[in-house]
Amino acid sequence: MENISAAPETQIKETSFLSLNPSTLEVIGEVASTSREEIDDKIKKAQKAQKRWAARPDAERKEIILKVAEALQQNSKHLAAWITREQGKPLSGPGANFEMQACVGWTQVPASLDVPEEIVFEDETRKDILYRNPIGVVAAIAPWNWPLMIAIWQIIPSLRMGNAVVIKPSEYTTFCTLEMIKVINTVLPEDILQVITGRGEVGSYLTSHPEIGKIMFTGSIATGKKVIEASVKNMARLTLECGGNDAGIILPGFDVSKHTDQLFWAAFLNMGQTCACLKRLYVHENDYGKVVKALADYSSHIPMGDGADEASILGPIQNKMQYDKILDLIRDSEKIGAEFIFTGQKSDLEGYFIPVTLVGNVDNGHRIVDEEQFGPVLPIIQYKTLEEAITKANDSENGLGASVWSDDLNEAQKVAAQLQAGTVWINQHGAIHPLVPFGGAKQSGYGVEFGIEGLKAVSLPKVISIKK
Repeated sequence: MENISAAPETQIKETSFLSLNPSTLEVIGEVASTSREEIDDKIKKAQKAQKRWAARPDAERKEIILKVAEALQQNSKHLAAWITREQGKPLSGPGANFEMQACVGWTQVPASLDVPEEIVFEDETRKDILYRNPIGVVAAIAPWNWPLMIAIWQIIPSLRMGNAVVIKPSEYTTFCTLEMIKVINTVLPEDILQVITGRGEVGSYLTSHPEIGKIMFTGSIATGKKVIEASVKNMARLTLECGGNDAGIILPGFDVSKHTDQLFWAAFLNMGQTCACLKRLYVHENDYGKVVKALADYSSHIPMGDGADEASILGPIQNKMQYDKILDLIRDSEKIGAEFIFTGQKSDLEGYFIPVTLVGNVDNGHRIVDEEQFGPVLPIIQYKTLEEAITKANDSENGLGASVWSDDLNEAQKVAAQLQAGTVWINQHGAIHPLVPFGGAKQSGYGVEFGIEGLKAVSLPKVISIKK
């Protein structure tokens, strides 16, 4: 989602750029790029603040983070309005207010967890104790699809484990992120959380900076690889979540009528602009007709429009780059003779609106199936045998999530065990939880977030070995 170059001689352009409301295309404001000198200064401040922060008792850090959660809750309506204005997702439904509640929850949970020292080995001759220490300064590169929630996923665990954070929001969603950082910094000690702004060259300079010890990134595979290249300069630890082209398999005979709403939101949450959305649906040929009818009927009742209008449940695509990519995939599907099972009503507004679209008569090998749409377009693929469906579901460079839908949970678990993904959900999709580790397989990245494992990922293991 970001265009980060790893070249050390990259120059940060002393320019600014505009942020737009994707529903109306109104200019929200002008964003300035942070200079290299300013980034250096912010990292130095973060380094000094990190030493003071790490020296605080663990209980004190937890208490401060709980106060951050309170501040986010108190300012949730204000921040939700900013999300809607700049990111586009509606205030209603599973949109901006939903994102803010997730921000609160994903702040509270890390503050409630403990990562105590662990005796990993002991006998009559020795005792080995594993500790978890702070890394130092964490660079966070946040995306535009869930700009505040994913920023919280990066910021809060890092702070919880005694690190400082320098975060770069996406250039597409800068202002809403800045507003949240203001709120958080009313609670945190000075300089422990810094923010820089700009396009890819700013992120490049940050991620390759010699004083960065950890990089947390959410975005595309292509940009994730550039982050890996940047980390060669500083040997920074990495947590990468590089998107997904998640497959779902509906097993034969599944009663779709009881789960239509869950299937719809699995695919179209945030207009499909979610890494762990359902992006390829495999349906047995005998059930295809009833599944597509159920989804089409449900889709026809979901209103789309400006997210600031309380009647809107679906909003726009966030930016023109993504808007054009989705339209290109739709045009390609038209050329190959795909069946457009359902196309919803497009908003009359000037923004980046694409109606919910269900596409049939496609298969693996077609772009609409093989490429992550990251938008409100769902290809539905027929299969004859379960083996065929599993093979096609696994036929992807991505491996973030997958799902199996069945009235027989035992059979569903057997299929789930064969799918190549970091998480496989049964009769749900994208159902993340702050206590459950989340990460990808294949080129969807590496490392995990959330829960105890997520806290360990933003710390350094240190063993003290004692001879008795």
